[in-house]
Amino acid sequence: MIKQRLKILQNQHAFMRSFVYELGGYGVFIGKAFGILRKKGVKVANRKTKYILTQAKLFGIASIVPHTHNSNTNDYYQTEKPDLKKLEKIIGTFKHLPKISVVMPTYNSNTVWLSEAIESIRNQIYTNWELCIADDASTNIECKALLKEYRKKDKRIKVVFRQQNGHISNASNSALEFANGEYVALLDHDDKLPEDALFWVVKVINENPDVSLIYSDEDKFDLEGLRSDPYFKCDWNYSLFLSQNLISHLGVYKTRIMKKIGGFRQGYEGSQDYDLALRFIEQINPEQIIHIPRVLYHWRIHSDSTAFKADNKPYALTSAQRAIGEHLERMGISSTVEILDNQMYRVKYDLPQKLPLVSIIIPTKNNLNLLKKCIKNIISKTEYQNYEILIVDNNSDDLKTLNYFEKLKKDPNIRVLSDKRDFNFSAINNNAVKRAKGEYICFLNDDTEVISPKWLSEMISIGVQKGVGAVGAKLWYPNNTLQHGGIILGIGGIGSHAHKFIPKGNGGYFNRATLLQEFSAVTAACMLISKQVFDLAGGFNEKDLAVAFNDVDLCLRIRELDYRIVWTPYAELYHHESISRGEDITKEKKERFLKEIEYMNNTWGKWLKNDPAYSPNLTLYAEDFDIAWPPRVESLD
Repeated sequence: MIKQRLKILQNQHAFMRSFVYELGGYGVFIGKAFGILRKKGVKVANRKTKYILTQAKLFGIASIVPHTHNSNTNDYYQTEKPDLKKLEKIIGTFKHLPKISVVMPTYNSNTVWLSEAIESIRNQIYTNWELCIADDASTNIECKALLKEYRKKDKRIKVVFRQQNGHISNASNSALEFANGEYVALLDHDDKLPEDALFWVVKVINENPDVSLIYSDEDKFDLEGLRSDPYFKCDWNYSLFLSQNLISHLGVYKTRIMKKIGGFRQGYEGSQDYDLALRFIEQINPEQIIHIPRVLYHWRIHSDSTAFKADNKPYALTSAQRAIGEHLERMGISSTVEILDNQMYRVKYDLPQKLPLVSIIIPTKNNLNLLKKCIKNIISKTEYQNYEILIVDNNSDDLKTLNYFEKLKKDPNIRVLSDKRDFNFSAINNNAVKRAKGEYICFLNDDTEVISPKWLSEMISIGVQKGVGAVGAKLWYPNNTLQHGGIILGIGGIGSHAHKFIPKGNGGYFNRATLLQEFSAVTAACMLISKQVFDLAGGFNEKDLAVAFNDVDLCLRIRELDYRIVWTPYAELYHHESISRGEDITKEKKERFLKEIEYMNNTWGKWLKNDPAYSPNLTLYAEDFDIAWPPRVESLD
């Protein structure tokens, strides 16, 4: 009991700390509080306080243990009855009320669980739905009787009894055949939807008339009904989707397209929905895929489910591997797909037959020991051979360093460029790019050290893919804790590195620290980009971002050109950047840094508050994917 109370206090403290932080700090918070009292009076102040306390209840302050992913989430995203009434009123304002066909295959289902699944549909506050059930020749008489009973009870429930067992793909197709709705939602026979699930789906449809594929966040619940393991997903992320089934639950598909591609394919059982989604996205544009950042699906954990253990259906892994490979083949992408130890997937892109020249640009100043190690490791460990090294000397005056440069000049693949201006990271690199011979540029810090021999092969194999603008690497501190796992916008104000400080062997949030995926930005400590895209984006911002945030700014401009920023965990290097940086204490440096922060906020404020590669349900207080208090999702208050 004492431990439970302590945990509640910890969570309440985390909530208030993060809430105050995201308002701008305690000074801003207190100022706003007095401002509300002065301008609005005690009643409004009380109402605001009540709202904060309501958030604490809605988002599970008393029940969630942040970042354990095994904690009870019964209260998390559980809309309360007054809110449901409010949502019902909003439905009346929708211009479009599409019918949603919920497709559910069954086979010898546990009748208690099946009844709960069906009731979760009948309890939807959005009522224009139909439930299409296909029983796959169950031998359980009680299961069939229950289905017949529900068919009589509710005319929106349609049931077909298959005469021969055909497994889940065939059964799902049987249900799909008589689906008349504009959209199809998929529901397993032992899972549940919250009462407002279809409301949010239809709200998205009204706001995005061209939407073809919708997916939501999800969690799990056990046999006692305790909810846990919420997966707060990012917006559409193609590379991550090829690494794990990002869509999964709740997946809602345009019926016309779903039937056009033939529904589910036999032979992909266990990953039939993954295969469906892979074929489905080939028919639409990325802009037609919308993510709802709310838990709209509860996945039941029991001894036979993959929610309990993926090993329960080992054939699902090989089915998914084959489905991903076939998708890439249909897209004309030469690659292989591997099943990882964490039961996720890795796409290994083939290198082009003609290897493009890569110019590795390394700015430096009097950093001899680390630079020597950096150059030595590139030359001795890098398997990719078509590269040149451009060392940019920014006013080195150390004699040993200068002598080292003279030795390097004898290597035909290495050029030493001199840049005499005051330190300006953006200008130094922009000037070096102009003198680079490579079709691709790899910006590299002089305090990095190659780990994986295939680091450059991995990055270039991704960089040459259609639609990819830049590629970032996985960087480790020398103590084998993570330094860079992609950049999350908004953390600490502008952005910070995902999963910072986690040790090797830790997969991170839903294995995202180990999977190929897209981020809004990656660090220029090791970044690959085509010269064409670099020039198209205008290079680094020399005027406004001489030192900080220039890589983030560049990546965001690349994103605005509709290119993807990809981070790969399979290109690994050490980064000897100090784990504990000293403060930038000089007055001049402080002024410069504050101006750079101001520029980023003025230019990219919208992105910084809502990073599509992150979730508004996750904190901006730290890099550990902890739960946000409160979440930054849309409020209908």
